[in-house]
Parts: sequence; structure tokens; C-alpha cells
Amino acid sequence: MGNLATTPPEAGESDQETRTRSRSKIIIIALVAMAAGIGLGYILLQMIIPYQYHGSAISSSQPMTNFTLTGPGGEPVSLIDFRDKVVLIYFGYTFCPDVCPATMVELKAAMEKLGKKADDVQVIMITLDPERDTWKVLQEYVQHFNPDFIGLTGTEDEIIAVTAPFGIFFEKEEGTVETGYLLAHTAAVAALDKEGKLRLLFSFGTPGEDIAQDVEQLLRE
Repeated sequence: MGNLATTPPEAGESDQETRTRSRSKIIIIALVAMAAGIGLGYILLQMIIPYQYHGSAISSSQPMTNFTLTGPGGEPVSLIDFRDKVVLIYFGYTFCPDVCPATMVELKAAMEKLGKKADDVQVIMITLDPERDTWKVLQEYVQHFNPDFIGLTGTEDEIIAVTAPFGIFFEKEEGTVETGYLLAHTAAVAALDKEGKLRLLFSFGTPGEDIAQDVEQLLRE
């Protein structure tokens, strides 16, 4: 078995120091190789084991039907305006006493978790209560949670037309003198990928961190 090759000793360096330096280099090379092997193994593992979404996966072959509603400044905003971004859509209303604000808090947390990646994500809240939620009221509400969130409203017929493809249910319920009527509604957040396809539905109570992890996966595609 041949002798292990070593680098020539530097001036003034003893044989022991030369051997120590050679062993250190070998250890470093071995560690680098090990790290590369671990990294490759992780990539292969991700290819073998598909990512498990926290939200309910939806198989959509076509983008969602485009719609146009009234947004900030009373200007028209269309779904197609956000193509090339992951879009999170929540249907709710500003007079909602609990479910809506709780959901918006989780969406706020998701955007904070995403950090700079949030630039490629748009959160939209579409009101189910156009009678009370003007664009001004709605925009003030969503920006309380995040200045980049967008609120959309429209006529009752326009709202119904938008909710139908998403499977959103809502109806008026009797409230109190203080609250006025309330709305029973589906409290899910819909996630559209960068091509506008419906990919995920997050049920009420999904933590912002879980939403962020799923959004990161959609951004990687």
C-alpha cells in the first residue's frame, strides 16, 4: 500500500507540522464532501417524497375565471392583474366579530414569516357585505393588518358571481341592535398559484406559519 501523498514542507516547517497540516486538509476535504453528500441526499429525498401541504390540495387544470371588482381608490381591480404572484383570497366582511379578524391576523403572520418572499404574494379580502363595506371602509380594515393587503367590493350580483367558482357560501343572520345583521359564511382562504390556478384551501384556524410554508412551496414551482 503506497504512502499517503503530502504537500512539500514549507520553509522552516518540521515534518510533524507538515503531517499535521496535511491531515487537517484531508479532514476539511472529507467534511466538504460529507456536506455535499448530505445536500444531494436531501434533494433526492425531496424528489422521492412529495411535499405535504397543510392546506387542502385542489387539482385545477385551468386558471380561475377572471373577475373585476372595486378596489383602492374606487378603481377597478382584476384577478389577472396579479398573474405571476401567489394570491391568497379571503371572503369575509368588516363587521365580522371574530372569524374574519382572526383569519386576517394569521394572514398577517404568514406574510411576516415569508419576509422578502412576501413581495411575490398578494393577499386579497373580498367582502361578502357590499351593503356596508365600501372600498374605503374595506381598505382601512385590511391595511390595519398589513399595508400591502387589498380589499375588494362590488355589487351584490358581482360578489355572488365571484364567490360561486370558489364554493363560498354566505347568508344574512339576525344580529343585535349594536351589530346589525351578521353573515354566516365559509371561512376559508383560497391560494392561487402564479398561473392563477386554485391550488389550496386553508380552513379556519390554519396557523400563519403553515400558510407561509405552503406558499413558499407554490413560489418554488
